[in-house]
Amino acid sequence: MKIVIIGGVAGGATTAARLRRLDEKAEIIMIDKGNHISFANCGLPYYIGDVIKDKDDLLLQTPESFKQRFNIDVRIRQKVLKINKEEKKILVEKKDGKEQYEETYDKLIISTGAEPINHVDFLEGNERVKTLRTIEDAQAIKQHIKSGNVKDVVIVGGGYIGVEMAENLRNYEDLNITIVQSNDHLIGPLDKDMACFVHRELRKNGINIILNNGLSEIEQDGDKLNVILDNGELKADFVILSIGVKPEGVIGLVSGLTVRYNGAIDVNEYLQTKNKDIYAIGDVIITENTVTGYSNYTPLAGPANRQARIVANNIAGKINPYEGSIGSSIIKIFDYSLAMTGLNEKTCQEKHLSASSIIISPNSHASYYPGSTPILIKCWYNRGNGQIYGGQVWGKEGVDKICDILAVAVKMKMTAYDLEKLELCYAPPYSSAKSPVNILGNSIVNNIERLVRTVTWQEVEDLKKREKYLILDVRTDEEYERGHFENAIHIPLDDLRKRLNELDKTKKYLIYCRTGLRSYLACRILVQNGFDVYNITGGYSFYKVISKN
Repeated sequence: MKIVIIGGVAGGATTAARLRRLDEKAEIIMIDKGNHISFANCGLPYYIGDVIKDKDDLLLQTPESFKQRFNIDVRIRQKVLKINKEEKKILVEKKDGKEQYEETYDKLIISTGAEPINHVDFLEGNERVKTLRTIEDAQAIKQHIKSGNVKDVVIVGGGYIGVEMAENLRNYEDLNITIVQSNDHLIGPLDKDMACFVHRELRKNGINIILNNGLSEIEQDGDKLNVILDNGELKADFVILSIGVKPEGVIGLVSGLTVRYNGAIDVNEYLQTKNKDIYAIGDVIITENTVTGYSNYTPLAGPANRQARIVANNIAGKINPYEGSIGSSIIKIFDYSLAMTGLNEKTCQEKHLSASSIIISPNSHASYYPGSTPILIKCWYNRGNGQIYGGQVWGKEGVDKICDILAVAVKMKMTAYDLEKLELCYAPPYSSAKSPVNILGNSIVNNIERLVRTVTWQEVEDLKKREKYLILDVRTDEEYERGHFENAIHIPLDDLRKRLNELDKTKKYLIYCRTGLRSYLACRILVQNGFDVYNITGGYSFYKVISKN
């Protein structure tokens, strides 16, 4: 069998290696238009920031090493121009443009990846406006930053790459760094309230953030670049475009296959295109969201690697379906980590799901062991049966561990009742006897079984106006004096039972503490004494952050 793979890196190179392990006799050809067949593109911002010193550390395989280890014909600096499905041939052009040739195949795999979304006019002929995709891009950006001629840097786009670039450029102390984002918050898949914590940490570390303002034009203005926004303008010495990504080189190449509005290819559960002998994987395809069953574009390395193994299995006769993606991801933001998996608020609303959210702030490990820090967890779940729809986690330690557990819960359609029963590792330096994941399960089950009713801070103002709720603060006197919600009644939790006569059973109360735990205890006391109450999820510490963003 002759197998041709268009594209390397996470999808193509992984497919090729797996195919060889399954079939020693197959003829495998991998063609890539770039200079490198397998490199750590997720490490590029850290190379620019000098966290990774040597660019060679980003090279996972070379054409020579791939040939030696896997006996695969690797052809770099060559571009596939056309696919002839009827004759099962591809037209290939060598990098110098002077030579073209045809190559036949029995099975073809498209793994061309994603390219940055940009306005060509902004990039053309200007060495001080760049996107980041390849090692060559990273080298060019790093060279400019280290030249000493750059002081003001504007990053257009506040997704994963934009935020990672901002953090890594902060390693150069003399730079003024600004992120421009057209939406109302950074990290698009993140809920807006959770994004407020990202904004706070970036600003604390000297990153300027401009929201709700898109890029209109970039002009040369003497020694500076004039970055013209929809509203206002900025001066810059260097601009990094990080507006997002789209499938690369698909339209035109795959005439006759089903392609979506963004250029992504439709595939079936076995990752076959409309043509059964042409497969597609990675950032060029539309797949199914595991939770909703709807189409989903997920340009992440993890799904690409899993798809690569599955398509290799299918070609080799080990038939496996691809079960979709849930969009698990994590990003480092200075001293914090942010991780997310599954559905967010926007998707739950768009798909009209019976979903509720809850926010808790347990400690990362046993509070009596030194170094414990709060972890903020927001979880979306089915308000009827407790199925876990998605989670977002923010903190200094343990974030990856907690979100990985939630990713398993989302993938396996587990419920909050399952989270309650999980037996997870415990020792004081690592967790608590009751894991944050167990606590999350407990909290959701309490809601489902009506032991407590919760509201978000976004709902508080509407409820106060519509149903004349009163707000009760059950923190200590010292906490209350440091700041409190306007017009809040204050009764510390430990005094509540003996001061019930100060409350009116004909009124409805919204109750808060610092994180939501003491206010839950207050709710249980008040409900059993005949009061109508709601717990404000996330507590006052959450409110303080979102109210300032």
